[in-house]
Amino acid sequence: MRRRRALVGWSFILPNFLGFALFTLVPVIAAFVLSFMRWDAYNPPTWTGLSNFIRLVGDQSFQVALLNTCLYALGHVPLTLAVALVLALLLNQKLKGIAFFRVAIFFPYITSLVAVAIVWNMLFDPTSGPINQFLHLIGIQDAPGWTASTTWALPAVIITSVWRDMGYYMVLFLAGLQAIPGEYYEAAEVDGANGWQKFWYITLPSLRPTTFLVLVLLSISSFKVFDLVFVMTRGGPGRATLMLSQLIYQDGIINGEFGYSSAISLVLFLLVLVVTVFQFRLQQRRER
Repeated sequence: MRRRRALVGWSFILPNFLGFALFTLVPVIAAFVLSFMRWDAYNPPTWTGLSNFIRLVGDQSFQVALLNTCLYALGHVPLTLAVALVLALLLNQKLKGIAFFRVAIFFPYITSLVAVAIVWNMLFDPTSGPINQFLHLIGIQDAPGWTASTTWALPAVIITSVWRDMGYYMVLFLAGLQAIPGEYYEAAEVDGANGWQKFWYITLPSLRPTTFLVLVLLSISSFKVFDLVFVMTRGGPGRATLMLSQLIYQDGIINGEFGYSSAISLVLFLLVLVVTVFQFRLQQRRER
């Protein structure tokens, strides 16, 4: 009976584990090994030790991509979290037709990312885009160049990504809000608490597990961003929006330097790991 139960359990786990091993575990191990080699896919790989990592230190493109990735994460994570929380609070009401607005805000997340990027590029067009036309209308004549400007390209990408992702994280916050017992708010009303006090002392502490989950998911997705930036700006103008994931693609797929691109991917992995572990430690400290 024990063997039968074990076999039944493994029969459920094995298909998923095989997929994980084939498409995730093996490539991760291969990338780790390749990061210490030089390989162009045509010649046999040669062991180079730490030469790829030493090369990273003096690579200006890597330094720019690392800075851009960190700046993107610093803009994308708090803005998306704040907007998603505000939307969840506004839409956590028992009103007729509220489901329509929830679906409307969630819809951009499931829309084709290419379509989202193209539409926002049209909106950000410096000459004929509706955004700059509106800015001119309210008296701002020196409107930003957005994706055509080295200064405003990264903020434009952040704005687009916040707009696209806020619906998904709003749903997570909605689930957290609806899990808060109503008795907490009733007791607070009896004690004379106002709206702000109920939000600060009941809602926010109760949402701590959901906020932690959102922070972790947002941090991981921010550091590995690729598709949106690639479609909107292709890392430009110049290197204004060059990200680590795009640099990995350029050096590996385009230039054929798979060893060097694997070294960059290992650095990106360690960066995400450090941020995630820090968040877990901080959460454990708060729970204590």
